[in-house]
Amino acid sequence: MALDMRFDYSQHMRLGQTMKLAPRVIQSMEILQMSLADLEERIEQELENNAVLELAEGDPEGPTVVADGLPEGEGKGVEAEQFERLESFEQDNPDAADNEYTDSGSEHETDQRTRSIDDFEYQPSRVNDGGDRDAKMDAMAATPARTASLHDQLVDQWSLVEVEASLKPLGGLILAFLDDDGYLRTPLETIADRAPLGLVASDPQRKPTVEELLRALTALQLFLDPPGVAARDARECLLLQLDAMEGDDDAEPMSEAQYEILSAARRIVDQHLDDLMQNRLPRIGEKTGLSMERIKEGLVLLRRLSLSPARRLIDESEPPITPDAIVEYDAETDRYVAFLNDSRVPRLRVNPSYEQMAKDRSVEKKDREFLRTNLNNAYWLIDAVNQRKRTLLRVLSVVVEAQREVFDVGMEALRPLPMTLVAEQLGIHVATVSRAVADKYIQTPRGVMALRKFFSGGTTNEAGEDVAWDAIKAALKDIIDHEDKAKPYSDEQLVEELKKRGLEIARRTVAKYRDQLKVPSARLRKTF
Repeated sequence: MALDMRFDYSQHMRLGQTMKLAPRVIQSMEILQMSLADLEERIEQELENNAVLELAEGDPEGPTVVADGLPEGEGKGVEAEQFERLESFEQDNPDAADNEYTDSGSEHETDQRTRSIDDFEYQPSRVNDGGDRDAKMDAMAATPARTASLHDQLVDQWSLVEVEASLKPLGGLILAFLDDDGYLRTPLETIADRAPLGLVASDPQRKPTVEELLRALTALQLFLDPPGVAARDARECLLLQLDAMEGDDDAEPMSEAQYEILSAARRIVDQHLDDLMQNRLPRIGEKTGLSMERIKEGLVLLRRLSLSPARRLIDESEPPITPDAIVEYDAETDRYVAFLNDSRVPRLRVNPSYEQMAKDRSVEKKDREFLRTNLNNAYWLIDAVNQRKRTLLRVLSVVVEAQREVFDVGMEALRPLPMTLVAEQLGIHVATVSRAVADKYIQTPRGVMALRKFFSGGTTNEAGEDVAWDAIKAALKDIIDHEDKAKPYSDEQLVEELKKRGLEIARRTVAKYRDQLKVPSARLRKTF
């Protein structure tokens, strides 16, 4: 039977609309979304990559102020002289205005370094034949050194430990299996099966046994610092730390009472850890015969320990938050005034010498094209930074006006403020509002707050007033903070307490908010 195969070709016309974002628009959106620290790092990268961009001389301009209304000087963006230069440049070079945005000949690489606004101080860029330091180079040279990884630090420690030579390669193998908390969660049998040949000095053709790996693991747990590293579970981690307390030769000798407390803590961890995690202290007393006072003393000791001791080797301290804006109360006008905290954001300009070179026909064409590309990039970066300031100020104007009571009394007075409402009021897209508030913080009379916190949905209380969900969470947290810890409120009782404040929500909602606030259940909050 023959198969009749036929291939047909045809042409169709289809009418449709698509939207493509120009690279310059994408750049503006990225810069709008950046925090102050990220913006400073981005500017640092541009200073490094773009030869025509430099720091402007002189002190930064004073902060732009907004008080219960639109920002002053809203129409100002790039300085007037910069606009004039840009217009003149594009008139002399009409082809340059149509160039797509490029990253000065190189791609931006995402740098995972944690930076802070306070890490370095910008100074005006100066080109001086007298040997003065270039602030542009000073800023780029002020990058903090990277912290060694957990694995590298433990390997360095292990290399200095004096143990028999046969254990050295086995210990190094085990270190490769530790997780970020310093735990060994991979069974020794699996490690033995995956081990390469050549680690056993007496017989390089065989893999290490579980018994040999166990000896190496014991040495790791004994000699590595901090105590608890290379533990296989939480129980072993705590016991290793308690053993280290007892065997600390540098500490003062323990009294008999201290030794009894240590023994009680070790017994609780070793035999009754589950009851401890569930706060079943009376049951521990029944099983061990320990008094409640002794159990509490053991708990005080256990609170000094860590379930992730290896984290001490990693610098996980949060960088200091630099608020993007500051809100202050003006007693004379009885209003809250907000202004951008951008005094440390460097002011940028393009090098005028390079501008002239880009117009000079005596300069080679390829050099002029290179300068045109970089000049275009520099002007658009300056414009994007200024556009970020204008948009952030406009959003702040709505927040200051709509959420005044928050600045007066706290988050419990937060009102619903959907981003869609703010976008309609300002005549911008809701995505622009979302980017403007992302990773931004403001300093207020109530402390430093995330700007996104002021945008929330909500409900209506018994008095018919709008209440934001975050305000309900704040009220719930306040109730729990002031409860009797010997008789903490259950979720049903928390519903009743909120109802007394005019807030009626379901029990499951209370449980959800309690979890979001990282507040444990009543049984775990109870003290004995």
